[in-house]
Amino acid sequence: MATVHKPIRSRVIRVSEIPWQEGQPGMRTRPLWTDEESGRRAHLVQFDPGAHMPLHRHAGHELIYLIEGSLSDEHGTIRPGNIGYRPDGCVHSVSSPNGATAIAIVTGANVPATEIGDAPPSQVFVPEDQPWIDTAAGTQRKLIFKHEAADWTVALTRFPAGAELPLHRHVGDELIYVIEGSSVDESGAVTPGNMSYRPNGCEHSVNTALGATVFGVVWGRVEPI
Repeated sequence: MATVHKPIRSRVIRVSEIPWQEGQPGMRTRPLWTDEESGRRAHLVQFDPGAHMPLHRHAGHELIYLIEGSLSDEHGTIRPGNIGYRPDGCVHSVSSPNGATAIAIVTGANVPATEIGDAPPSQVFVPEDQPWIDTAAGTQRKLIFKHEAADWTVALTRFPAGAELPLHRHVGDELIYVIEGSSVDESGAVTPGNMSYRPNGCEHSVNTALGATVFGVVWGRVEPI
């Protein structure tokens, strides 16, 4: 008997259904996704007004998408809709005068530090300063950055109403966070404030009746089926 091919599907991450966990003073997190093999993980982080993280070193990469509030360090301030990148070896402290909520995608851990020295700085990307670029798939895209060492591509994608992406396969993982609208595939709808995880080998199509804007991180590539 022939083996029946059972495709790998995406997984909808319903953020509000995940309980908060207390973290450092003035901070709490919702663990959203973890990949044990690579050590990558994503969580929602909430900072109380006045919360402060003392000087620390990133033993791995960290990416921040700021939903609301502001986060500041020695190299700049991340504001809503901005994206912060803390490279492997970055040393900084973090403060949030009025509180903040952010999506953090992390590899590695933080370790205490006593000085910044010649550590690589954090970076702030401001998507609103970039134009939307039309793609062959009929969407619009803002490529934030592509980082070979971290093995990821970070972008904002805008789907017009009625957009459809035909069946394709992910060679590597993908995480998306829906900013507005709704993205739908064989696993269901992903609505604003929620995420979708597309694991390595995932096969799916995507459509949106009314349009959507998403923040996405891709490890690897996609290929048509």
